[in-house]
Amino acid sequence: MKFLKGHKLYSILTGTCPVCQEESMFIDPNPYHISNTLKMHERCGHCGTKYKIEPSFFYGAMYVSYGVGIAFAVTTFVLVYYLLQMSLMNSFYAIMAVIILTVPINLRLSRTIWINLFMSYDSKKTNS
Repeated sequence: MKFLKGHKLYSILTGTCPVCQEESMFIDPNPYHISNTLKMHERCGHCGTKYKIEPSFFYGAMYVSYGVGIAFAVTTFVLVYYLLQMSLMNSFYAIMAVIILTVPINLRLSRTIWINLFMSYDSKKTNS
């Protein structure tokens, strides 16, 4: 995935600092450690970028989370209903299972998308 370095997509998919893309924003790399899912470093250890720009900054990520959840649901529906030819009720069950199982990923992905809307990559702050 190094070929994407320097693009917002790299930071979003890897959960790294949006400015230098060198260090993870999250303390625990595993989103399924539920008590640590949203625990973030206050600043990037590499470039010093402060992640929480203002109090309640990440409340805006809730709006992004809705869109990400819809994307997961639509993708699941298309795969299950059209490709696997399951009934509508089974498709509904599959969507609910995917939504529930991907909550930690959705939360982190939403935060990284949200912060990348406000910060950009700076090649002067990287090692490479």
